[in-house]
Amino acid sequence: MKTELLAPAGSLESFFAALENGADAVYCGLTEFSARAKAKNFTLEEVEKLATCARRRGKRLYVALNTLIKEKELGKLVEVLAALADIRVDGIILQDLGLWRLAREHFPELPLHASTQMTVHNAAGVKMLEKMGFSRAVLARELSMAEIAEIRQQTTIELEHFVHGALCFSISGQCYFSSLLTGMSGNRGRCAQPCRRRYSDGRKQGYFFSTSDLCAIELLPELIRSGVMSFKIEGRMKSPDYVARVVAAYRLVLDAPAAGR
Repeated sequence: MKTELLAPAGSLESFFAALENGADAVYCGLTEFSARAKAKNFTLEEVEKLATCARRRGKRLYVALNTLIKEKELGKLVEVLAALADIRVDGIILQDLGLWRLAREHFPELPLHASTQMTVHNAAGVKMLEKMGFSRAVLARELSMAEIAEIRQQTTIELEHFVHGALCFSISGQCYFSSLLTGMSGNRGRCAQPCRRRYSDGRKQGYFFSTSDLCAIELLPELIRSGVMSFKIEGRMKSPDYVARVVAAYRLVLDAPAAGR
């Protein structure tokens, strides 16, 4: 598969902002089972329309079902998987292995993408995903270029990596700070982002847990050489204007000849 620029869509406006500015694919969440529960998100009826629109333009649509699932939600989850299979979305992004089992056994036509929240950070993990039937791994953000290249040499699975946007203080989003403090779990899409707050350490005050946003636009050639084929922009909570500007910038660099970057 050729290089893919993958953009976020937390709203209908962001979806069109992404496509109009050069995204090859868009990922979105439903009103349920989404790790960005505070985004506008989409109903299944809306996803069907988005998928049709993307398909007509030669683009791809992925749906994030990337929260941990509770047993009482399994009935609803099966209904959602059946609907997404009928819609023929280009992939579902997941972290819950119960969801994986349901999709793998009963909806094998759905391409499976392993969320970065599965914390896959080495070749052994990616090779296991390949055995499990995943078509793509969204690699942990903590990897070095050398580690990505080593993974690429040992698997044929598609490799996706975040290149722009907010970063979690914890490893690949596996954080219980919000859950402990407020009862709202990041792994259920409800992170209260306590790491973004200002804290005191003696007389010193600062944003000690708040990481700077990621911007890997200068690293795109190196990432391509390392074996990444899908470049993912974070931002389902961001405005359509933000999505448009960031997608346009990355599109410009990806399309530029090496000497003109």
